[in-house]
Amino acid sequence: MSELRIFYKESEKIKISKTLDILQSIDKKDIVWIDLQDVKEEIESELEQFLKIYIQEDEEMEEIEMSSRYMQTDDSIVANSNFLQTNFDVEPVNFIIKNGVLVTVRDAELKSFNDTVKKMFVNTRNFPSGYHVFVALMETRVEYDADMIEDTTDLITRLSTDINQASDHVDEDVLIQIKDLQEKVTIIRQNIMDKQRVISNILKCDFFPQELQPRLTMIIKDINSLFEYTRFGFDRLDYLQDTFLGLVNIEQNKIIKIFTVVNVIFLPPTLIASLYGMNFDFMPELHWRYGYLFSVGLMVTFTLLILLIFKWKKWL
Repeated sequence: MSELRIFYKESEKIKISKTLDILQSIDKKDIVWIDLQDVKEEIESELEQFLKIYIQEDEEMEEIEMSSRYMQTDDSIVANSNFLQTNFDVEPVNFIIKNGVLVTVRDAELKSFNDTVKKMFVNTRNFPSGYHVFVALMETRVEYDADMIEDTTDLITRLSTDINQASDHVDEDVLIQIKDLQEKVTIIRQNIMDKQRVISNILKCDFFPQELQPRLTMIIKDINSLFEYTRFGFDRLDYLQDTFLGLVNIEQNKIIKIFTVVNVIFLPPTLIASLYGMNFDFMPELHWRYGYLFSVGLMVTFTLLILLIFKWKKWL
């Protein structure tokens, strides 16, 4: 869905416009935030000329390297960050802050943006500039990252319970679920690492408002705590994977044990049958009336004897 939203100050209140016509009747200093969601190139070009900025194309935002996601000039900040959606798709967002005006460029609808808008209208005084909106967006996004980690942790706990309940029968679906959860935790970790880089660079910016420094520092602390949770998630998944492989080995050992027992049980009868199957002229039992019963009796006797020995050794 294509949408343009321009947030500006008027009489100590924040108002919103969805057309560029408002730019002709307000001062640049009153503009707080311009949010571009999959808008046309004509709108981007007009904003570039009005604000004297450069808006990156989608391909540029996606291809830019992690280490180059932050750029700073004498009066502006350009940062690129990936925002996760509930289905774990990654949505790149381009942030441009110049002279206190925040410009965000994205293609998809993001809940963290909508929630930040609600916060703006509930408490207008906390959003006097684009710097404040940017910090609020990052705070909201980190909160969502924490929720995604919590949801993933619940899935790991549920999978652990399922493995314990089905310890006598495990299949390859469990390993696929573990792999899927590992990928999700990896995506979340990359996502919060991306924001850590951006916030760390902004902390070094000399024209970023000093009053927002403590909030940026708190975001860094929250991100570091999320790193610990993701590391804990990795450890749990490794443990579950080892547990799964251990259960598979136990099942295989049981199967091998059954085949081994069967082979040992039938080994003496096979030996006896092979002895009496030899075609020699001088074999006394061949012409004995009870020779057949004698050989069968030997087979049964040795089979029972082996079973008793296995039972006594507790191998069965």
